[in-house]
Amino acid sequence: MLKQYETVIILSPLLSEDELKNAVNGYTKWLKKKKAEVLHQENWGLKQLAYPIENKQSGFYVVLEYQAEHDVVAEMEVEMVRDNERVLRFLTVLLDKYAIKYNNDKRAGLVGKNKKNVNSKSEAAPTEGASA
Repeated sequence: MLKQYETVIILSPLLSEDELKNAVNGYTKWLKKKKAEVLHQENWGLKQLAYPIENKQSGFYVVLEYQAEHDVVAEMEVEMVRDNERVLRFLTVLLDKYAIKYNNDKRAGLVGKNKKNVNSKSEAAPTEGASA
């Protein structure tokens, strides 16, 4: 049975733009080769790290959301460990139904920073008892 996973990968800040794209495309192609379905890919860009990793203060963050068998996830993590020149850290989590709904709602603009204003009346209505 396929389960839905989310993997956050922190890549070396020393990579060029082409090397970064090739690395991310390599992971998505690898997942597809293993019969996983990549649902969403998001590049968060270069971010400051909370603590230095291998004497680096920043890294490129990439998020992959996909459906796969559990053994595919374990194999992918082994591949990332082998690719230690580019990958600083990674974390894979199994998404439950609430996390899946939240991610879908976030992409649809219903929650988070990019939330679309659905009820603009409540923002425009003056509060009772307010005096000038």
